[in-house]
Amino acid sequence: MQLDGRVAVVTGAASGIGRAMSERFVAEGMSVVMADIDDERLTAVAEELTAAGGTVRAVHCDVSDPDQVAALRDEAVEAFGTVHLLCNNAGVGSATPNHRTKPGVWQWVVGVNVLGPAYGVSAFAPLMIEQGEGHIVNTASEAGLTPSPVLGPYHAAKYAVVGLSESLALELEGTGVGVSCLCPELVETLIFESGRSAPPELGIPAPAPVDLRQIEQWMNTVAMDPADVAADVAYAVKANRFWIITHQVTQERLKARNADLEAGRKPRLPAGR
Repeated sequence: MQLDGRVAVVTGAASGIGRAMSERFVAEGMSVVMADIDDERLTAVAEELTAAGGTVRAVHCDVSDPDQVAALRDEAVEAFGTVHLLCNNAGVGSATPNHRTKPGVWQWVVGVNVLGPAYGVSAFAPLMIEQGEGHIVNTASEAGLTPSPVLGPYHAAKYAVVGLSESLALELEGTGVGVSCLCPELVETLIFESGRSAPPELGIPAPAPVDLRQIEQWMNTVAMDPADVAADVAYAVKANRFWIITHQVTQERLKARNADLEAGRKPRLPAGR
């Protein structure tokens, strides 16, 4: 699918990968509807892109609310006539062991990471199928392909996004609507500070500043620039590629996981962690 002159909707667009995708799509000549719950940050980014000559619309949207996602679709169609590209990118994380995770935290993580993309598909896919053209990008994670401790809710949600994406790709075959599953490893984003957007009643403390260098050492990797991830996404949409894997180490860890699966071995910590 060509991007120039088309319309994109990006959730989680105020920072990180979502912001970078919005910037890249504007550079590709697209009109972009940017959605987020961080109104202050979203407005600032949208104004910056508009001042640079981009065609951008900022929309407040909590993706865990199906009515707000439907309203996002309606506002995009009202503003630009249709939607060609949907990036279900909004995501949050909680670094707590499974057995210590409160029900409210599970609901928050699943609501944003799983139901957000599901509601996005329900709202936008029929429009794309009807027009016979479109593409949906679901942001999963390496955490949706390989395991690690402490991030149980995040892993569960991202594995679900991978399954949703694979099933959706099979369903939409032949409709003219493509599907991509983005599985980034470590990227310079605010995902480790996503507790800032959690409902106050969950009692998640304000996130401390994250030292990416320490995380890089623990994960034995290098944090990727979000702009490079956005470039991978743009290429995948143009080429109608399903998998978007940002780091070669993900392939290596996935091979090890699959080898354990075939041999009947229990899960092991991925190499390098």
